[in-house]
Amino acid sequence: VQLQASGGGLVQAGGSLRLSCALSGRTLSTSTVGWFRQAPGKEREFVCASARSGRSTPYANSVKGRFTISRDNGKNTVYLQMNNLIPEDTAVYYCASTIVSWNTGSLQLHASYDYWGQGTQVTVSS
Repeated sequence: VQLQASGGGLVQAGGSLRLSCALSGRTLSTSTVGWFRQAPGKEREFVCASARSGRSTPYANSVKGRFTISRDNGKNTVYLQMNNLIPEDTAVYYCASTIVSWNTGSLQLHASYDYWGQGTQVTVSS
């Protein structure tokens, strides 16, 4: 199983980016994919997730209303549309996958995921 995150870059505050997470070796339709991020000197934190059931898409409070997660099961790819970016969004963004049907709370824990991508850098300038 592999996850390939891409789409990061440098953007000014107020701008947008769309991250992609391509999943291979596992069928996306039976997988939950989560996005996490880690800023320098900080712990990895939950951003959002797209549950395998399609019924749960939790978001961290810090990104609600600005970020949107979506999936294309045909392309085995999950997307993270990030709008109205702020400097505090600067971090390495990671996508991760699990086939376990975790509850909403557990989806926000990095220990719930068994495969991780390599990360993509997002830098927001003020």
